Amino acid sequence: MKNTNMKNNNTQEQDTMAAIGIGAMIVFIALILVAAVAAAVIIQTAEKLQQNAQSTGEDTTDEMSGKVQILNVFVNDGATSYEVYFRLAAGSDDTADTDILWQVSCDDGAGAFQYIAGDFGDASGGSVIDLGDNAGADVDDVEAGTAYRYTLDATNAGGNDCGPDALFAANVKATLYIHVVGGGTTYDILKVNDATEGAVVV
Repeated sequence: MKNTNMKNNNTQEQDTMAAIGIGAMIVFIALILVAAVAAAVIIQTAEKLQQNAQSTGEDTTDEMSGKVQILNVFVNDGATSYEVYFRLAAGSDDTADTDILWQVSCDDGAGAFQYIAGDFGDASGGSVIDLGDNAGADVDDVEAGTAYRYTLDATNAGGNDCGPDALFAANVKATLYIHVVGGGTTYDILKVNDATEGAVVV
C-alpha cells in the first residue's frame, strides 16, 4: 500500500509541473503575438512618415524649382504694356507658355482697385521670345536656363488699367504675380518713375 501511494504522489507532482509548463508556454506565445503586433504598428507608422516626408519634399522641390525668376521689367508702350524679362528657376521642367499665369493689380489713385490677368500664351498680351533668337519667333515651351521676354499688356476691355502711364500719372505702385501651374509663385512691385518707352520699372 505504501508503494502505491508513493507512485500516486509522484504522478501528481509530474502533472502539476506539466500544467505550469503549459501556462508558461501560453504566456510566451502571448508575448510573441504582442511583440509582433507592436512591430507591425511601428513599421506601418514609419512607412507612413517616410511617405509623407517624401511627398512634402517633392512638393517643396516643385514649388521652389517650378518658378519664374523676373530678371527685369521695362516700359514697352507707355500707355499700356511692360516688357518682362524672365527665366525659369534652376531645376525646373520645361513649361508650356499657357501654364505660366500672370496677374497685375493696382490702385487707380482714387481708391478704386484695378485687376488684370492672363497667361504667357495669351495672344492679346504678346509672345514669349527667346532672347537668343534674333528672329524673335514665338515659343510655346519655356526651358530652364534660357532667358525670355514677354510683352505684358496691363489693360483690359473692362477698363482696368495698371499700365505705365496710369501708374505714373497716379503715382501708385502695381503688384505683379507670376504663377506656374503645379509650381511656385513669384511677385514683384512695379513702380514707374519714367513712362517713356525703354525706361526701367523698379
